[in-house]
Amino acid sequence: MDAFDIREDANKETSCTQPGFSQADPALLYPPPLSPDPVSPLTHLGTLLAGHDAPRTGGWDRRLDLGFPGCQLLGSARDPGREAHADQSVTILHAKVAQKSYGNEKRFFCPPPCVYISGHGWRVMQDHLKAAGYGDSVYRLYGYMCLDSSSQCQADSFKLVFDEQPNSRMFASAKSLFISDQDKRKHFCLLLRLFLGNRQEVGSFQSRLIKVISKPSQKRQSMKNADLCISSCSRVALFNRLRSQTVSTRYLSVDRGAFIASARQWTAFTITLVEEQRADEGDFVLSEGFICYGRVVQLVCTESGVALPPLVIRKVNKQHAILDVDEPVSQLHKCAFQFRDNPLAFLCLSNDSIIQYQAPSSSRDPSRVVLNDGSCWTIIGVEAVEFTFNQGPACIQTPVTPFPVITGLEVNGGGHVAMLEIHGENFSPHLKVWFGNSEAETMFKSPKSLLCVVPDISVFSDGWCCLRRVITVPLSLIRLDGLIYRTTFSFTYTPELQPPPAVRGAAGGGRREGGTEGGEQDDVLLETIHQEFTRANFHLFMQS
Repeated sequence: MDAFDIREDANKETSCTQPGFSQADPALLYPPPLSPDPVSPLTHLGTLLAGHDAPRTGGWDRRLDLGFPGCQLLGSARDPGREAHADQSVTILHAKVAQKSYGNEKRFFCPPPCVYISGHGWRVMQDHLKAAGYGDSVYRLYGYMCLDSSSQCQADSFKLVFDEQPNSRMFASAKSLFISDQDKRKHFCLLLRLFLGNRQEVGSFQSRLIKVISKPSQKRQSMKNADLCISSCSRVALFNRLRSQTVSTRYLSVDRGAFIASARQWTAFTITLVEEQRADEGDFVLSEGFICYGRVVQLVCTESGVALPPLVIRKVNKQHAILDVDEPVSQLHKCAFQFRDNPLAFLCLSNDSIIQYQAPSSSRDPSRVVLNDGSCWTIIGVEAVEFTFNQGPACIQTPVTPFPVITGLEVNGGGHVAMLEIHGENFSPHLKVWFGNSEAETMFKSPKSLLCVVPDISVFSDGWCCLRRVITVPLSLIRLDGLIYRTTFSFTYTPELQPPPAVRGAAGGGRREGGTEGGEQDDVLLETIHQEFTRANFHLFMQS
């Protein structure tokens, strides 16, 4: 995907490059850090997508354009000729909880799980199949979605028919999935299987864990049930169901920058607590913790970045907004959203439009406000899991799954002898770790662990000995057949805080005979020794 993703905190720097971004002069790309930390290590790690989601714009996460001056990124994970526009992405959106069905009743998952197919690589694949003489039906994509333990037969799966959207994405939703009372699990995953028209399997993709509940909890939530609470900076969906009729369900959505009520497609929003004084200033500085009734929140579309004004979330009971409740918001609670700057106005739907409902004032009970049907929303936490890969010019005939997933990074050693241990799932001996466009020596330890040698910084920058700037490169995994797995992790090189060779020579009492040329030769020799020592150390580790 053509995108950047940058996030900063006190201990790490995170960034994402546009794959295919060409190398340039580091002096132009990386301005000197304002206040380098004298105790920072030579290398440190970053993750492009942290555990909590702040409000973002563009794509599924915050995207910055190529001209963003703070993006200090070099290199890209690709082979020669492997461009970023050939990436293929599969994104699954689903709820965090699902209600169990009892007897003959079928409580379909709401909102229904959705699948988005994006990336120019799908078009490239279709062009290759056309050039090979295949018919239109061969390169059309279709899929099946089911629960992960159910039979893989068509009868137990929902067939997905993808529709082309104006933004060149394809979309499908599984509207009739449910979990019966015969299934005793407390958690399950959704399984998506994608195929081409000739029944060639693209791959099988799993959702995140979904918690099974019998019905929404009406009790005050405690830390024992933290997984049922809505936390700040998490993703949620909102839907409205008039008179409890399934056919009347409308989802809060965003279409072309406008908020709408859609019967077919729903949008994930990032919900965040906003400090009252910061909200007055129009600032987006947010608070952590659980969302509680009576607090000011901000709803931001995770795809487009469009945001609603600051809203006060209120509990709904029997068509009334309760103004004196401050308990945590729980999954599938009914709630209302009161405009902070207009206490009698509530977020409301009218047919397919989103409007402000002016509630009548009540002198009988000032702690309650009477609402109409369109002002009562059901809130539920949602997840988005994205799989991005690149098949390159040649269409790979084998499935792209099992898809390797990185969950954590750990550096062993430092300086010129640094090794990186990668933790995750679905690793195999057929994977190699790449730092930007540089392959690293990789050892397979287990399906949950890979070990590799960190490439020297000289691979990414000329004149690296005098480098005084941070360099961040994306991490990718490449299968032996050339399939690239994009990841959300990066690796950052930070400079050693010591003067350049010429300055060190002057401080030591003058320059050695041979001048600068001799110093450069010594640097090259030392670097060669360091690299050989790193490789020897790696192979000794493999033998042990």
